[in-house]
Amino acid sequence: MKAYKVAVVGATGAVGEELFRILEERDFPVSELVPLASARSVGREIEFKGKNYPVKELTHNVFKEEGVEIAFFSAGGSVSAEFAPSAAKSGAVVIDNTSHFRMQQDVPLVVPEVNPEDIALWEKTGIIANPNCSTIQMVQVLAPLHKAFGIKRVDVSTYQAVSGAGKKGMEELVLQMQKFFDFTLDSVEAKAFPHRIALNLIPHIDIFLENDYTKEEMKMVNETNKILHSDFEVSATCVRVPVLRSHSEALSIHFSQEVSAKAAREVLKEAESIVLMDNPQEKIYPMPMIATDTDETYVGRIRSDNFNKKILHLWCVADQLRVGAATNAVRIAQKWIAMQNR
Repeated sequence: MKAYKVAVVGATGAVGEELFRILEERDFPVSELVPLASARSVGREIEFKGKNYPVKELTHNVFKEEGVEIAFFSAGGSVSAEFAPSAAKSGAVVIDNTSHFRMQQDVPLVVPEVNPEDIALWEKTGIIANPNCSTIQMVQVLAPLHKAFGIKRVDVSTYQAVSGAGKKGMEELVLQMQKFFDFTLDSVEAKAFPHRIALNLIPHIDIFLENDYTKEEMKMVNETNKILHSDFEVSATCVRVPVLRSHSEALSIHFSQEVSAKAAREVLKEAESIVLMDNPQEKIYPMPMIATDTDETYVGRIRSDNFNKKILHLWCVADQLRVGAATNAVRIAQKWIAMQNR
C-alpha cells in the first residue's frame, strides 16, 4: 500500500494528540509526519511510531514545501479559514475538524458510517469537513433507524464533557475540583466557560443566536440533515457538564410509523460502530467512563414513549475527542485512500 506524507495542523492540541494516537493504532500508511502549529510551538517534538518529529510553523507554503498529501486540521475555525485553502491548492486533501467549512454547499460533510459516498465530492474544493462532535455520534445512531423506519423529528439534549473546550476546559475543571477540596472554590474565576463548571451544569455552549438557540445547538440541527440528506425536524439543547471526557445525549425520536424498542435494538445491534448496552435491570447502560478512549458509540435506555407508539427515547455516549473528532477524521482519510486505489 502507498504511504502518504501526512500533516497535522494543531499538532499540540487535544485533538491533534488524539490524531497521532489513532494514526499509530490503526497503522495508517504514513511515510512522513509533518506536525504543524503556531510559531510558539516550534521546537517541540511529536513522537510517532518510535520516531520524533519536530513541530514546524504553520505557513501558507509549508504544505507544498513538505509535499503534504493529507492534511488534518484541528486548530480552530480561523486557522482553517486562512490556511486550509493553501493546503488544498498545494494538492493535499484537507480533512478539517472545525466548523468553518461544514455548511458550505460544495464541501462534503462526512461521517464514514453514514455517508461515505459524499467523500467523492472532495475534488471540488480539496476539502472534506468533519462534523461537530455531538452531531457525529447522533447521526451514527439516527442513520440506521431512519433507513429502517423513517424519522420525522428528533429532540436531543446533550451532556457535553469539558474536553470539548480543549485542554483549557479540562484544566479548569481539575483546578476547580482541587479548589473545592481545599475549601477555596469560591475564589476561582471562570475562564474557559461562562460560569464555574465544577459541581455545576451550564446550558450554554458557544454563542447565543437571534432565535435563542446557541451556535452549538444549530450546528446539530443543520449538520444532521446535510449528512443524512434528509429534511426532518431537529431541536437541540446543549449542556456542559463536569465530566472530563465523552459526550452523552438523550434522544427522543419521532417516526413516521409505530416502532417498538425491540425492533430498534435489532437495527442498532447490526449498525456499524454502534455498541448496544441496554439491560437497565442489570444496571447496564452507556456512561462516559465506558466510552472514553474507545472508537464506538454506545447506545442504551431504549424505550417506547408512554403515550405515542411512534416515539422512542434512548441514550448514547461516545468519546468526543475520538469518535467525535480524531477517529472520524482518520476514518474519512482511510475511505479516501480506498477510493484512490479503486
